[in-house]
Amino acid sequence: MARILHIFAHPGLASSQINAAMWHAAGRVEGITSVDLYAENPRYEIDVAAQQNRLEAHDVLLLQFPMFWYSAPALLKEWIDLVLSRGFAYGAGGDRLAGRTMQLAVSTSAPAEAFGPDGYQNFPLRTFLTPFEQTARLCGMRFLAPYVRHDALHGDGSAHAQGFARLLAGLRDGRLDMDRAQAADALFHDTLPLREG
Repeated sequence: MARILHIFAHPGLASSQINAAMWHAAGRVEGITSVDLYAENPRYEIDVAAQQNRLEAHDVLLLQFPMFWYSAPALLKEWIDLVLSRGFAYGAGGDRLAGRTMQLAVSTSAPAEAFGPDGYQNFPLRTFLTPFEQTARLCGMRFLAPYVRHDALHGDGSAHAQGFARLLAGLRDGRLDMDRAQAADALFHDTLPLREG
């Protein structure tokens, strides 16, 4: 069984629908370490050594966040900047995360058709997530296709949250089809490439 560290970063959890539903669904999956980054670090005072120890104790890093101006909320960016440091995650002697896996679970307020050359966002969503993918690669981690909810301000998020719980359980139990999960242009929605088991 894979040990999964689920880092949740949403500065407005009380007003969230999709991300709150996903957070609560994750809490019902056994064997997952879920961390509310804003609740744990309300003053942005990140204990880097403790966070690095936590990372080393897990096989999979799953970052859940809403897209804010084509990136992650500020505290998650700060967490990445401080915790994935030279000598720990990359650079000389920085191989502590090598061989692990990173995946994103992101939400966007824009509809799916907004992303791409014909949409008003002009680029595919994976293009905006390239810095995260390259961060994983620099750290020697495998990057899996993101789990995405578009148009997150509308509709019922229960199916998406249930899919997120299935994703976490599938990752934990080694049932995710890794060939499909590592496709360069893939995005996962409520349908996941899970093997039976």
